[in-house]
Amino acid sequence: MMSLPVSVLDPHTARLCAADVARGVTRMLLRHDLTAIAEVPLDGGRRADLMAVDARGAIVIVEIKVSRADLLGDAKWTDYLAHCDRFFWAVPAGFDVSPLDGPAFLPDRTGVIVADRYDGSIIREAHSEPLSATARRRETLAFARRAARRLALLIDPDAEALT
Repeated sequence: MMSLPVSVLDPHTARLCAADVARGVTRMLLRHDLTAIAEVPLDGGRRADLMAVDARGAIVIVEIKVSRADLLGDAKWTDYLAHCDRFFWAVPAGFDVSPLDGPAFLPDRTGVIVADRYDGSIIREAHSEPLSATARRRETLAFARRAARRLALLIDPDAEALT
């Protein structure tokens, strides 16, 4: 039986990996009464790193970046904006966030979170652009069904064969 590592730190670089940042951001979102799920498929073949919903139904997407090359090479992230009210970048502490201030990253629209594996902090709030009622309904139903399915499969992994 394979044992899980005590930490998900990359042993070669001692830097946080995306899973560490996701854990810290998820914990921070919970403190702000937002419930998140990871790896959320979106229309158009995209996949959001984290999607969260607050008590009022507002939808937040968080895109995690742990390398500068990944950040600068991501030309399709704007597709996520049609699926959320607010969009955040999440990076580990020490990450150079200066590119996120450039016009290509829409700093007037997008927020920035710095996180480790235990917590996160919003260093720039995201501007809210409310979804249309139709888009909100579609995204909320998809979120709820995805979360329920994941829970059902945790309870009964064999249920996957039923679908």
